[in-house]
Amino acid sequence: MAASRATKAKRSVPRESPSTVALTRAIEQACLVAKDAAYNVREFIGSASKMAFLAVKDCEKELDRIERTVDGSITSAITEVTEAEARELLACLKFIIDLERIGDLAWSATKRLQGLTAPLLSEDSRDLTVMAETLEEMLEHIHHGFVNRNVESAGWVLQTDSRMDTTCRAIFHRHLERTDPRRREYSTNLLFIAQAFERAGDHSKNLAEEVYQLVEGRSLRHELKRRKPE
Repeated sequence: MAASRATKAKRSVPRESPSTVALTRAIEQACLVAKDAAYNVREFIGSASKMAFLAVKDCEKELDRIERTVDGSITSAITEVTEAEARELLACLKFIIDLERIGDLAWSATKRLQGLTAPLLSEDSRDLTVMAETLEEMLEHIHHGFVNRNVESAGWVLQTDSRMDTTCRAIFHRHLERTDPRRREYSTNLLFIAQAFERAGDHSKNLAEEVYQLVEGRSLRHELKRRKPE
């Protein structure tokens, strides 16, 4: 009898459908791919390595592939699951949209870096390295928050986003003040690169808010909007 009751109890534990498990694993992998893209952008800033350049390109292609997989599977998957699983699948869809965009921005920044006609100035190299490192750390915390359903990791990302904004403003301030026409093309490209990193940080912030939504079932984004007038 005891064995029978144990068997019944075990069977009563809900299990996720194979489609939910597969899509969740795809998002976990996409988080790591995006983090790898940020790492290789940082490597390219420091060394102009061809291997790092190609690695960023490969990461962008892989995120595109994962997005196509999620898009192609989500509609049929969401009709076959419980309400709780449906929320998780919707989170997967939101995640891949932001992660794919981060891959695009990392690749755009890398191509502009390669196209510079002059070597990076030391202060620009320093600030872009800070932005790439910060993005990599943000994506590491996003991955941890998603895998472990940990809002503390997501909270760290929300607090760290200001570091990206501050560094981006420093680059803009430095280059908008310059009047040397010989440096105009260089400065323009630097502004686009910094903006790409800043926007990637914004997408990481979106992901952190989505972790809160997934774990706690509440929209942190809407709560922050309500608090602003106060």
